[in-house]
Amino acid sequence: MANIAKKVSWSSRGDDRGERTPLLNGAEDVKYNRQLSAGGLFHIGRLSTVDLEEEITPEEDILRSRLKEIPHNEKLLSLKFESLDYDNSENQLFLEEERRMSHMGFGCLEIRRWVICGLIGFLTGLIACMIDIAVEKLAGYKYSVVKQNIVKFTELGGLSISLILWAVLNSAFVMVGAIAVAFFEPIAAGSGIPQIKCYLNGVKIPRVVRLKTLAIKVFGVICSVAGGLAVGKEGPMIHSGAVVAAGVSQGRSTSLKKDFKIFEYFRRDTEKRDFVSAGAAAGVSAAFGAPVGGVLFSLEEGASFWNQLLTWRIFFASMVSSFTLNFFLSIYHGKPGELSSPGLINFGRFDSDTVQYNLYEIPLFIIMGALGGVLGALFNVINYWLTIFRIRYIHRPCLQVMEAMLVAAVTATVSFAMIYFSNDCQPLGQDNTEEYPLQLFCADGEYNSMATAFFNTPERSVRSLFHNPPGSYNPLTLGVFTLAYFFLAVWTYGLTVSAGVFIPSLLIGAAWGRLFGILLSTITSSQSIWADPGKYALIGAAAQLGGIVRMTLSLTVILVEATGNVTYGFPIMLVLMTAKIVGDYFIEGLYDIHIKLQSVPFLHWDAPPTSHWLTAREVMSSPVTCFNRVDKVGRIVDVLSNTSTNHNGFPVVAHATENDEPGKICGLILRSQLIVLLKHKVFVERASSGLSQRKLQLKDFRDAYPRFPPIQSIHVSQDERECMMDLTEFMNPTPYTVPQETSLPRVFKLFRALGLRHLVVVDNENRVVGLVTRKDLARYHLGKDGLEELQLAQT
Repeated sequence: MANIAKKVSWSSRGDDRGERTPLLNGAEDVKYNRQLSAGGLFHIGRLSTVDLEEEITPEEDILRSRLKEIPHNEKLLSLKFESLDYDNSENQLFLEEERRMSHMGFGCLEIRRWVICGLIGFLTGLIACMIDIAVEKLAGYKYSVVKQNIVKFTELGGLSISLILWAVLNSAFVMVGAIAVAFFEPIAAGSGIPQIKCYLNGVKIPRVVRLKTLAIKVFGVICSVAGGLAVGKEGPMIHSGAVVAAGVSQGRSTSLKKDFKIFEYFRRDTEKRDFVSAGAAAGVSAAFGAPVGGVLFSLEEGASFWNQLLTWRIFFASMVSSFTLNFFLSIYHGKPGELSSPGLINFGRFDSDTVQYNLYEIPLFIIMGALGGVLGALFNVINYWLTIFRIRYIHRPCLQVMEAMLVAAVTATVSFAMIYFSNDCQPLGQDNTEEYPLQLFCADGEYNSMATAFFNTPERSVRSLFHNPPGSYNPLTLGVFTLAYFFLAVWTYGLTVSAGVFIPSLLIGAAWGRLFGILLSTITSSQSIWADPGKYALIGAAAQLGGIVRMTLSLTVILVEATGNVTYGFPIMLVLMTAKIVGDYFIEGLYDIHIKLQSVPFLHWDAPPTSHWLTAREVMSSPVTCFNRVDKVGRIVDVLSNTSTNHNGFPVVAHATENDEPGKICGLILRSQLIVLLKHKVFVERASSGLSQRKLQLKDFRDAYPRFPPIQSIHVSQDERECMMDLTEFMNPTPYTVPQETSLPRVFKLFRALGLRHLVVVDNENRVVGLVTRKDLARYHLGKDGLEELQLAQT
């Protein structure tokens, strides 16, 4: 095996366009060669670079300006994404600060962590309350207007006017939300869960936890749900909680340029990551009223790194979030102190008669789980190809807004047509709980059952499928609804709007699950309790959602907490495991698919199983730019200004020779640290002449976090370029290193478990020979033809 010592140049951030992902958001200056080796397998050790910004001739530019398609290669790994520094730098400044801190000081820090988690939960619950009230008001107004119009024109004729009104109202709401997302903050599109997963995995996703992102996310999801799209509020709530956590824990807003001078100790990636985990859990708790489920969701789907001490703080944030939401909603509904609503998504409680099941139903539950896995895989496959189509063709903001409006209008049209042609009329009893019952062509005292599913918010539709008595729906209504809503949900997920996929998935599953229960009653000619349709609606909902997102433990607890009864814990877990096993046989989960489509260097739990024969020497980046303990300022500035490399970590060696021979490692220093040192003119000559200012402390580095100034903004005179800079005090003197013969799985395990950004590779004399980064590890994956190597795209 040849030594892969020489590798590609790293990404260049000299271009301000780095805030966007051309592969996903459709930047137009994209060109690459789609080259595969014989047999379609990327040979290990032969890494080709895909240059997306190479120079083109004027003729090519004219030709490309006419192209309407943006090519996409799923075998790419984007170099534009940087890693987060989850490993603390134990330099002299860090050790001095730790020595100065007393036992009481450490105790105060722990108290502050609990206070921050409480604030995260409170603000997340408050945002959830605001979203719920806004959606209830806007959707209530829309459905009331449309219902009055339908009732009017049912008697007079001309129901087409009602259809147009419904479609226009839907499109208007969605248009406003889509414009906000597409033109002001594209990262706010979708549920936000894939982005938060990447952030907690150690990938720096631009603008994902900004205040502006939060504002657009909240506004967008209100418009999306009120606009009648097949979406939910839960995913955006998880993203919103994460943004709240990232902001509160820093004690300032970089967007508003306001520093409250609090929580300064937590201004680093390690602490911020833990609080973002708490924010994501608080979002789940607010959405479903499931504090324990929120903790498990953060552990299973989000947090790549876990700390036992973190568990109780995250649970505390989740409890505060759920309590805050319930408290303010009870005040809004005029029932202060009556905390009955579990969360934004109120599934209602299953009574003791409904929750019974028998052992001979277990095989039926497994069959439903397998069906959910197949349908979930079908959902993901269709959405995958639809997303590819969007990347290639629907890449301009105006086109994205038009598509969202089209989907809104089509959703209204399909809903109206289903209601119009349905003859499923049910008696309107005194205990009827329908929010907007439509009579349409039914007799007096009856309502259209199809309208219960379509003419409502998705959350209320799920609740009616769970709890409406047997006979509330006929099989044809449920079958047609399942088919129509399935394709509407597939089309909707991935639009440039803020939206989640949990509730649409639950609604689809609840519909075919209830249909399954009705068919069982018909086949057995029995109305016994074991074939209760509401019970099977719950199992179907779990199977469908599990088949799409492939969650197991956390989703089991979320559904148990949301429905208020632990009896179904075992069947739900069994169904989710079956759905995951069957779904994984065909395709990955939905969130993993969208992470892959963004070409993010995401590190999974383990290295590819057939990669033990690869060594650190064959995957590392080399040659490595190193600095001496005491190096010339001019050289440091030149290295940092070199846009062709743009390294973020530099090994510090005892002495770097001129003939490129490696030096013995004595530390590691980051680009951000060097920029702060240059900004404060920490030069040896200034210190010896008494011109230096106060001694730098960790506070100076924290004040610059997270938006460190670019090197181009640091002015260094010609005389200062000749000065020397001593890095000894600021470098990490004990960076993690591995011998060059270490196997890839061992390197992967060390890198991922410790949350590293750089891993230095040394020879048997402790000399630096290479550097392993996230992209070096993420480019190897197990494909259909064995171990494959992704191409690296320089953006």
